[in-house]
Amino acid sequence: MAPTDRQSRSRVAGVLTRTLATRLISVLIILLIISFLTFSLVYLAPGDLVRTLIGNRPVNAETIAAVRAQYRLDDPFFVRYFDWLWSAIRGDFGMSIRLQQPVSEVLAARLPFTGLLALLAFLVALVTAIPFGVLSAAHEGRFGDRAFSAAALVGLSAPSFAVAIVLLYVFAMLIPLFPVYGGGRGGLSTLWHLTLPAIALAIGIGAILQRITRAAVLRELQSDAVTFARARGLSEREVRRIALRGALIPIVTGAGLILTFMVGGTIIVETVFALPGIGSLLQEAVFFKDLPVVQALTLVIAAVIAVITIAVDLSYLVLDPRVRAKELTR
Repeated sequence: MAPTDRQSRSRVAGVLTRTLATRLISVLIILLIISFLTFSLVYLAPGDLVRTLIGNRPVNAETIAAVRAQYRLDDPFFVRYFDWLWSAIRGDFGMSIRLQQPVSEVLAARLPFTGLLALLAFLVALVTAIPFGVLSAAHEGRFGDRAFSAAALVGLSAPSFAVAIVLLYVFAMLIPLFPVYGGGRGGLSTLWHLTLPAIALAIGIGAILQRITRAAVLRELQSDAVTFARARGLSEREVRRIALRGALIPIVTGAGLILTFMVGGTIIVETVFALPGIGSLLQEAVFFKDLPVVQALTLVIAAVIAVITIAVDLSYLVLDPRVRAKELTR
């Protein structure tokens, strides 16, 4: 390898490291602020905090004293906050009021299920929306473009709970191809149970991604690079590939944003299909005022969104040489 190549790779690696360090510092600051707000809002919520923490247990002087000691309610506010934060960093979020189990164990049982559902829905959206968006842009103004745009409009307009109910009625009850509810027994059974919920979740986000892809590819098809490629006599397939390569940045950005917004969709879909994920757990925790679970889920969801944001930022350096060149000149 030539020395210049080694120097170039070293500089790119340095840029990636510097960018990653900068993003991590920013994310840690944001997570610290979110953790403080989450902890503060719980203590500022209306009602008797001690009674909320006691839950359905019998109320007497001994129970109240034990709860105050367990949650250190007589300590100063910032002492309680930093104690909770240090425990959360170590994975200890306390006990669930409703389930009377460690919150970390409850999350460990639910997170993989929701993660698999989100991953399946995201993959379904990617493999359908991006090709449809490219084809729609390539046939701008023609029947194919109008058909794909109409389908995307329906996907955008239909509420996720309505889509889930329709799919459940048609493909689980009217035509019994998929299970009606539940998460299966693991392995292929779980994948089969998640297929219909993943499709229901993918329809809305796929419609958004299809519109983003169409707009980005249309802009690239009108660029000088594509005009030059057509002047060289390249086939339309090669021209579309060049346009898609140039449109990757807005597509990746849109996909990252869509992935961060999927949590709200999972709550609705998991409720309709009675799935044991964090969406239904968050709904139950809010309903029953299970404060430790609400705190933990808020922090975990914020951390996941932060990781996705970092991944999207780093992908710019990998996908676009212009961004790399700009960073290298700093």
